[in-house]
Amino acid sequence: MITISAFKWVPPMAHGLARDIRVRWALEEAGLPYRTTLLSFGDTPPAGYGELQPFGQVPIFEEDGLVLFETGAIVLHVAQRSSALLPANPVARARATSWLFAALDTVELRVDQLCELDLFYRGQEWASVRRPQVEQALAKRLAQLAAWIGDKDYLEQEFSVGDLMMASVLRALRHTELVARDRVLSAYLARCDARPAFQRALAAQVAEFNAHRPD
Repeated sequence: MITISAFKWVPPMAHGLARDIRVRWALEEAGLPYRTTLLSFGDTPPAGYGELQPFGQVPIFEEDGLVLFETGAIVLHVAQRSSALLPANPVARARATSWLFAALDTVELRVDQLCELDLFYRGQEWASVRRPQVEQALAKRLAQLAAWIGDKDYLEQEFSVGDLMMASVLRALRHTELVARDRVLSAYLARCDARPAFQRALAAQVAEFNAHRPD
């Protein structure tokens, strides 16, 4: 049985954003059952966890003695077991993998910079000065992404692991209007989020949060 680590609870603003959602979604798309090991958010990881995840983060993936960390690596590992996430055609498979890395390396890098300013340094003078430049750089990337998608449903016509990761990255911008105000990107994200596998993953994550909600 596959086991993944996740947080017992995070604030509502982070529901659907805690990064175990990416692995849950991939497993749901692939039809692979899993269970969770829950950790307390913000606390020191339990003894021995650092031997599995060097940075003390979630999620980790465990199956038959294999331990993986980093969502990109985990999701790619899961995708390699499912035609729902990686097509059989070698060219299409390589393209889908390229988009997985594009989501993490090209788009998420900019997204994380903006989210850090907005969520962790909000109100600080230096962050207010820096934010317009960060938003401008991100807006350029988003415009390029929207131009690529155009009138397609997904990045390469058929849904793949690349779309799973790209949608997961774009969802982190929901506290802004950067995706919502773009017709192409907002429709693309809504299309990805409407997938039954994502809805099952989200419901499972939120159910655990609700079960461990602080009084």
